[in-house]
Amino acid sequence: MSITTGDKIPAATLVEMTADGPAKITTDALFGGRTVAVFAVPGAFTPTCSARHLPGFVEKADAFKAKGVDEIVCISVNDAFVMGAWGKAQSVDGSVRLLADGNGDFTKAVGLTLDGSGFGMGLRSQRYSMLVKDGVVQQLNVEKGGAFEVSDADTLLGQL
Repeated sequence: MSITTGDKIPAATLVEMTADGPAKITTDALFGGRTVAVFAVPGAFTPTCSARHLPGFVEKADAFKAKGVDEIVCISVNDAFVMGAWGKAQSVDGSVRLLADGNGDFTKAVGLTLDGSGFGMGLRSQRYSMLVKDGVVQQLNVEKGGAFEVSDADTLLGQL
């Protein structure tokens, strides 16, 4: 069963690439007392994720902040090194925080896994976006199949 609006974000640890190397952050620290726009992608450097999903949130970062969002976070079942390289390749420059869920622990805990083994990708995350206020899900937009229709930056921004 997947997480839904009104649910508390489960406890998990994510990893971010920093100038000093990989650094862990708990979901309690990430979401506690803050408003966070989250989107998840099946994989860094994949076509839709790189061409449309991440760029949309980078482009709309100021609009999210103007509507009271403290931070935009992208989560993927990749390692921190891949997420860091993807951020550099996409010129994210701090507009979106890229967090690795290397073992898929967070993705499993929210019930939004995707079996990518048919493509040689193993366990991944479904494509989704959500708004989290003080650790509680306020909005959740989960894509069906390989679609990219409801988890985009414009949709989530319109829900604020």
